[in-house]
Amino acid sequence: MYIVQMKSATQPGITREQKLVALKKYGSLIPAYGMKFITLIILLIFSVTATAQYSRQELRQLRKGKAGVDTSFVYQLPFEPGTAHYVVQGYYGWFSHQNRLALDFKMKRATKVCAARGGVVVRVREGGKKGGWNKKYRSEGNNIVIQHSDGSRAGYWHLQFEGSLVNVGDTVKQGQVIGLSGKTGYTTAPHLHFLVWTNNQNGWQQVPTRFLTQKGVRYLRVFRRYTSKTIQ
Repeated sequence: MYIVQMKSATQPGITREQKLVALKKYGSLIPAYGMKFITLIILLIFSVTATAQYSRQELRQLRKGKAGVDTSFVYQLPFEPGTAHYVVQGYYGWFSHQNRLALDFKMKRATKVCAARGGVVVRVREGGKKGGWNKKYRSEGNNIVIQHSDGSRAGYWHLQFEGSLVNVGDTVKQGQVIGLSGKTGYTTAPHLHFLVWTNNQNGWQQVPTRFLTQKGVRYLRVFRRYTSKTIQ
């Protein structure tokens, strides 16, 4: 298992040339997602940055399968099999993931969210009604946290008001529908914020995760569209 301790990262500035590259490469998505999405693209184009514990190069090696034998758990994508969603922000994303090994999946409100791994529900918040790009909304973010058999935990954030379909203490299976996505908390648009963390001698630390996709097992890349597949 690969681990990173949460620390701040130095963020590079985005130049005019880089903005033009982003527009040229992802401009075809404008009709489907509008100008708000393009704004996010410009902000997120360089969404993986370096930290003292886990460098950009190390993340790249993970994605290419060049980091040695990877025995980490294989997660199922957190949405229904056969459906597909874009990753709009990745690990250490410039926009809001500077200190987080988290993934943001673009989702319409009320999309079914599935457990990426089985476990026991240890936290449910579903009373939040508000959301927006202001830190005052952070406490409004509805979420579900599931603890796995090895003690690690997965969090599913920004669910809709009363959007949890499970309760604390429930045992859930991998792939089970657990909630409905939304736009609550500190967020600019409806999406699912997903991350995994583990507890060791250094405290709670976030970990990158591998997923089963229709094209095989891999670490996800920002601005790619992935289709979920059931793990047998």
